[in-house]
Amino acid sequence: MNFIFTYMLPYLPKWFSKPFAKPYVAGETTEIALSHIKKLNQNGFSATLDILGEYTSKVDTARDVTYQYCQLYDEINNRALECTISVKPTHVGLSISDSEAIRNMVKIAKKAKEYENFLRIDMESSDYTDKTFKIYKECKTITKDVGVVLQSYLFRSLDDISNLADSNFNTRICKGIYKEDKSIAYKSKEEIRKNFLLMAKTVANKGGFSGFATHDQYLIDRLLDWIEKDNISKHLFEFQVLYGVPMGGRLEELVSKGYSVRVYVPFGRDWFEYSIRRLKENPNIASYVLKNLFKR
Repeated sequence: MNFIFTYMLPYLPKWFSKPFAKPYVAGETTEIALSHIKKLNQNGFSATLDILGEYTSKVDTARDVTYQYCQLYDEINNRALECTISVKPTHVGLSISDSEAIRNMVKIAKKAKEYENFLRIDMESSDYTDKTFKIYKECKTITKDVGVVLQSYLFRSLDDISNLADSNFNTRICKGIYKEDKSIAYKSKEEIRKNFLLMAKTVANKGGFSGFATHDQYLIDRLLDWIEKDNISKHLFEFQVLYGVPMGGRLEELVSKGYSVRVYVPFGRDWFEYSIRRLKENPNIASYVLKNLFKR
């Protein structure tokens, strides 16, 4: 039933789809999103803001998105929120040209440096991996407080850690959601989990910092086993999750044990496309939302 509903949702009116987006999209405006960040901070969580959108095709649009991100840093600072920013390179011009993306991301990096805040450069499909690292290295010349994302389903990720990681390295490790060919990416759940854990250990051994971005409770358990067994410093990692995805109280439990948990908070007018992607990745979310709707 969940799979059928998920298949049908893109063809239904947006007003019908909105209740399914609401749990894991923090509204369409900056003001609403920042109010959610404030609540997260009050509950012991830090956050990362992401303006929904990708594959921008017009220069003016890419530069407008860049301006919006710079304004977000202003607002985060003015409200003293525990919140960073994450940016998809294609949202600020990488699908237009390398130079456009570098120009815009450097501008955002300078704003991050102004407030001593952090900038996360998100990772998209493998077509953009090397170009994203190029942008990352350019931003690294602007501020040390910039990090990139690595995907554990890609064969290359351990080599990328070897090439990039040191004591000033900061990464978000995730499994990866884009469709990649079996010639470059692991396909089995166990292989992806195994590589995720190996990547986490490798970054820690190099003195770098990792955000463990996963909702996989089994993988969280294995990470905790390693952290406790090897006495890994809490300054070298944090757990990261998507806003609104149900975790059965696990996040509160992690916070109560003194672990840092950061919530990735997407918002903006492109909520529909984002929501469809989330449902396709996890059709069980449809049941979760339907149950909540009937409770109301």
